[in-house]
Amino acid sequence: MIDHDGPVPLYVQVADAVQTRIESGELLPNRPIPSENRLVQEYDVARGTARKSIQLLRERGLVTTVVGRGTFVAPHPTG
Repeated sequence: MIDHDGPVPLYVQVADAVQTRIESGELLPNRPIPSENRLVQEYDVARGTARKSIQLLRERGLVTTVVGRGTFVAPHPTG
């Protein structure tokens, strides 16, 4: 799933993988996404890579982070 030797940065690959999980409905709106630690384990990446991928997901408008609570899938826009 993640190509550690490919030209696409790892954080982009991880963000794309999580985005796919959101779009498929595996990760539901207003529910948490996997933690940084979990992303590190699942995708065999460094913590900084996991953190950067979550930041990219925030920039894409797919997740929101609540301090002290975690990062959640953004609610789908209505209409």
